[in-house]
Amino acid sequence: MYLPFPVTDSSPASPGLFAHRGYVLYLGTRALSTAGMQVLSVAVGWYVYDLTRDPFALGYVGLAQFLPMFLFVLPAGDLADRVDRRLILMGSYLVQAASAGILLWLAFEEVHEVEAFYAALALFGFGRAFTGPASQSLIPLLVPTAKLSQAIALSSSVFQVMVIGGPAAGGAIYLLGPAAAFGACFVLFLIVAFGLVFVRTIRSQAPQTSRLGALARVMEGIAFVRSRPVVLGAISLDLFAVLLGGATALLPIYARDILEVGPEGLGILRSAPGVGAAVIGLILSRYALARHAGRAMFACVALFGLATVVFGLSENFWLSLGALAVLGASDQVSVYVRLTLVQLATPDQMRGRVSSVNMLFINASNELGEFESGITAGWWGAVPAVIVGGLGTLGVVGLWMWLFPQLTRVDRLADVAPDKA
Repeated sequence: MYLPFPVTDSSPASPGLFAHRGYVLYLGTRALSTAGMQVLSVAVGWYVYDLTRDPFALGYVGLAQFLPMFLFVLPAGDLADRVDRRLILMGSYLVQAASAGILLWLAFEEVHEVEAFYAALALFGFGRAFTGPASQSLIPLLVPTAKLSQAIALSSSVFQVMVIGGPAAGGAIYLLGPAAAFGACFVLFLIVAFGLVFVRTIRSQAPQTSRLGALARVMEGIAFVRSRPVVLGAISLDLFAVLLGGATALLPIYARDILEVGPEGLGILRSAPGVGAAVIGLILSRYALARHAGRAMFACVALFGLATVVFGLSENFWLSLGALAVLGASDQVSVYVRLTLVQLATPDQMRGRVSSVNMLFINASNELGEFESGITAGWWGAVPAVIVGGLGTLGVVGLWMWLFPQLTRVDRLADVAPDKA
């Protein structure tokens, strides 16, 4: 496959990742948890829209998850710098299992009050607030620093493979009934929580020596991000680009009313971005991005916006799948560059807090983006909402290239260090 930026053949490094048993087990838990999250997303989206036939209801699905993440993700980052990150992950997945159990009960009892589903999703969002910072900052403890960028790329590929299979499986399982889908999520999250018991690190977590109070420690992480234009530019670009350009929240509307492909078609549509992302992720895990990392990220975010516009205009199922696959592939490059920049530019004793700021931006772009998409679709209709969002992403790319020239000039990721960001 041709890539619009040079790569370095680093194939000998990739097999070496599998020599680290803790990292391999981490990949397994990440795969299962992502599958559970994707199955739950398909099931909730279809169930809520089928129950209400209201685009605003899909927006509130995202908002219900975003609010607790917004409130708790920064304290979760501080906790990840002070407590064993594996223990935090175990607890967070037990909370997500409890949320799936509640959804299972609601579906089994055929509860029609949509507010009850929002409450269960708020609990799910609370658990996810603690998952992100601990998970992102755990990877540097599982592999040597020289292999970190490839470990991140491979982890992202595993994530995307599950993004491919998870929604399709969710759509298929949903044909057996919503209780079957929520029950599968409950089991998966429990397996992940107990699987983390066996994950071992190759180095100790840096001790937290700060004598500051909890609020001051959180503010220290925010101040660090603000003082590093490369880090701030990368994570804020993702926030606004995906916030405006995210179309996945409206896929139930496209599947039911525009493309008319049913819940199984919805699962395939949700899988399409993961197909493109997984292919690019696997390439990046074998061939490291050698040069022009900043420009490659901006180019791919622009491609993300263009693919969003094409998807919004399409009334053909196969064209829509293609546009979503391109969207996912371009987003994967952005994710790869951003996550690698954040980890390499941050000292270990601050990785939890900086990762929590990153997760706050990611969650805002995803869940708050779902809310934004639902609201604008309610105002203008689904198609105009998606098209305007994609055009907005293109505008963000141009503005961010002007606001963060340091990010545009990033060349080799390997040269990034805490004192050079």
